[in-house]
Amino acid sequence: MDLAAGGGQVGAHAQQVEGDVARRQHAAIDGRDGAAAGQLHQFGDGAGAVVLDAGTTVEALAELMLSRDNHLEGGQEQLVITHALHIAAKLADAEGVGLELVGGRIRKLTWAATGSRAAQHYDQLRPDLAFVGCNGAHARFGLSTPDPIEAVVKSAIVTAARRVVVLCDASKQDQETLTRFCSLEQIDTFITDRAPMGDLAQALEDADVEVVVA
Repeated sequence: MDLAAGGGQVGAHAQQVEGDVARRQHAAIDGRDGAAAGQLHQFGDGAGAVVLDAGTTVEALAELMLSRDNHLEGGQEQLVITHALHIAAKLADAEGVGLELVGGRIRKLTWAATGSRAAQHYDQLRPDLAFVGCNGAHARFGLSTPDPIEAVVKSAIVTAARRVVVLCDASKQDQETLTRFCSLEQIDTFITDRAPMGDLAQALEDADVEVVVA
């Protein structure tokens, strides 16, 4: 869970505080790997251009791509577009992957390009598919992240992509963090390691979002 533990209990809707990449890579490993495996089959739909968002959960998907041939049916490389340095480094030599790195000011906490330059890059693209991570998924607030400049980039990705797949481990369900980057109506598929319940489950159904439990 991307939450810095404090001395007391916090409510379900309290603001989450991000840890750095190294710490978050050791958190919620079972959940992120299971959900990532659930996403990997989405690559078989012939998507020529795919965006991978920053975040350790999406990074687990990149790790799985290292063990497979990612060439498309016609033999072309699958284009992977990312603004995350750690994901780009993993996929630089991956079989069947063409890599496009989006630039901008690097946020040290997440090793990702942020701000208007990165967002403008995505504004000029129309990728077939985007895999997006989040820090919170809430029935009314939608998807959110603690950092406003990262939210700008995530929002641009969601707007640009033809299809949006969200990867959200169970610890982030029913959470609200500082900045909303999209509504539930803007996403197509919600992949998680535990079935949503209550208001979130109903909101996803009302928004016609496919829910996959991996």
